[in-house]
Amino acid sequence: MNYAEATGYIQRLNKFGMKLGLERVERLLELLGNPQKSFRSILVGGTSGKGSTTVMIGSVLREAGYRTGVFVKPHLSDFRERISVDGKMIPESDFVRLVGKIKPLAERMSVESEGPTFFEFITAVAFEYFCEQRVQFAAVEVGLGGRLDATNTLIPDVCIITHVSLEHTNILGDTVEKIAREKAGIIKRGCVLVTADKNKDVLRLLEKTCAERGAKFLRAPEIRNAISTSAGNEFIFEGESIFVALAGRFQLENIACALAAIRSLGEIPVKAIKKGLANTKWPGRFELVSKRPFVLLDGAKDVASTRSLTGSLNLIKYNKLYTVFGVSDDKLFPEMLRELAGATDFFIFTKHKMLNRGVEPSELARYAGKQNKNFIIVNDVKDAVRKAMKLAGKNDLVLVTGSLFTVGEAREIWFRKKSRMGREFNENVKVATERNRQF
Repeated sequence: MNYAEATGYIQRLNKFGMKLGLERVERLLELLGNPQKSFRSILVGGTSGKGSTTVMIGSVLREAGYRTGVFVKPHLSDFRERISVDGKMIPESDFVRLVGKIKPLAERMSVESEGPTFFEFITAVAFEYFCEQRVQFAAVEVGLGGRLDATNTLIPDVCIITHVSLEHTNILGDTVEKIAREKAGIIKRGCVLVTADKNKDVLRLLEKTCAERGAKFLRAPEIRNAISTSAGNEFIFEGESIFVALAGRFQLENIACALAAIRSLGEIPVKAIKKGLANTKWPGRFELVSKRPFVLLDGAKDVASTRSLTGSLNLIKYNKLYTVFGVSDDKLFPEMLRELAGATDFFIFTKHKMLNRGVEPSELARYAGKQNKNFIIVNDVKDAVRKAMKLAGKNDLVLVTGSLFTVGEAREIWFRKKSRMGREFNENVKVATERNRQF
């Protein structure tokens, strides 16, 4: 199989959308010889902070001397960002080869009953690659929900639920408790569960689930006396001064989850923890890419993460805030805009190009009008950012947010796209119907 055939195939899978359930991915992994059983794992779920927590754990385990795989989603600019071993993205040649290896198995499943979805197929690619590379640990981010997500085929040593808030309510449920129940589905018998959630109802549900499954329930200890700046977070841990190059106070809960998970794995030297956290890279999250004016990129994609973002804006000293906002149509964007309106002086509404999932800027503008905020509409994301930078004074701040897809497009102003496997390979989260899943 060549590159064009491989990418064409996974794009066809993507058109059908997603369909939750474990039967298809379990069958696909079985046909591969169950590669997910060849390595130990840490499975990271939650509403937000999953990716940050996953990459921090992966970086620390790598510094501790373990051969480590990392599987995250979505990606910003290169599809291969999702699958890495020891900090190196899967080579394009290996990705193409593995698609060629797994495609006949998926087609066999389609004949027998039903083939895998896009995300199930990619999960199988990641696990097979980790198996081939003989990784000892894999840090894996849950795709969506937990109970019926393809990554839940793992039997992790540690599972993490960072925290729970409203997201994908049409799929996971319309209350925090219903969503928490779905996320609690990753808790396995005998594992350790780590959470930084503070909601009493959520904690009660998680603790009960752990008791029922013989899992250890562990609340991540709060990190106190941290110094937070626009460059990152610094604090004392086990007598060592730790610096994490992920900015935003909201990262402290993710850091706490990562530290609790790492400590539950056994004796990992604090020096490895220090170096691993210092070397963690996770672009598009409270990422300052320019000064005069300041330009901040943050992929906050829901109400809770938007609230966390606005709570950290004072780490940057600026005069006025110009917010470039583009969001996907499955998000609670009126509530997100309400969170942003209190801090924003001027909105620039735009629309990301990912799979026709972007909300029309004119619809966003209606909500801004209700908040009595001035705004303009610039349909192209990059043009919107450039316009905001022209409007802003040298000591003002341009914030680009609402979606990682919006941030990914904006980021190409400063970081040129190099890969042939770009943002167009992010998944379609529309729920597939029985009819359109036949292929």
